[in-house]
Amino acid sequence: MKKIIYPLLLLVTLTFNLNFAVAAGDKPKTELTAEQRAELNRIISRVDEIKAMDKSKLTIEEKKELRKELKEMKKKANSMSGGVYLSVGAIIIIILLLILIL
Repeated sequence: MKKIIYPLLLLVTLTFNLNFAVAAGDKPKTELTAEQRAELNRIISRVDEIKAMDKSKLTIEEKKELRKELKEMKKKANSMSGGVYLSVGAIIIIILLLILIL
């Protein structure tokens, strides 16, 4: 019985995954609005300013603030582009689950 159930389950799972992948690929890319482009340009120019800074003269607190600012700007830029990202941990868990199931 297990010999029949596992291949069928795998077939159904792969079929659904392929359908979702095709459906996700059909979405047209959305262009950034003028407002979003201006925000993105502002973020890029600020990152360039931070890279050009002489950080050796900054205090520890100022360096922490710069790091926080860079992280926030990175999150904003990623949210504008959209998309789904998988972490390495999530990929490892998915692989382990597949190994256990098969």
